[in-house]
Amino acid sequence: MTKSKPLQIQIKYFSDIEPIEKISKGDWIDLRSAVDVELKAGESKLIPLGVGMKLPDGYEANPVPRSGTFKNFGIIQTNHYGVIDNSYSGDNDQWHFPAYAMRDTIIRKNDRICQFRIQEVMPEVEFVTVDHLDDVSRGGFGSTGIN
Repeated sequence: MTKSKPLQIQIKYFSDIEPIEKISKGDWIDLRSAVDVELKAGESKLIPLGVGMKLPDGYEANPVPRSGTFKNFGIIQTNHYGVIDNSYSGDNDQWHFPAYAMRDTIIRKNDRICQFRIQEVMPEVEFVTVDHLDDVSRGGFGSTGIN
């Protein structure tokens, strides 16, 4: 069996943060704050991540909080799931993390606040209007119960 060649991603650093690296544990890649940030509860800010990337054609990046981001910093991602397509790749297209502070917090430069993975973009789709779907309905939203 032939091992496939790794996907190459061009990266530009906008500040002197720690370089990005893919660790052997897990499939997501950590991103860091490029600046010191102080937020009061209820404030929001686009936190610069100090990087921009040119993703391969047919791929997009999906940034989300790390599992400890809320516990450690008290922030949530305002759009809950980020999508960065490969056209966001100009010399000024720095990635940011849209944060909302649930409590007063301080984030230091190089703190790992989010992570991303790349995946193939959705294929072309076509919607077809029909009068009927499946013969059996599940019973509505939330129909599988609690347990």
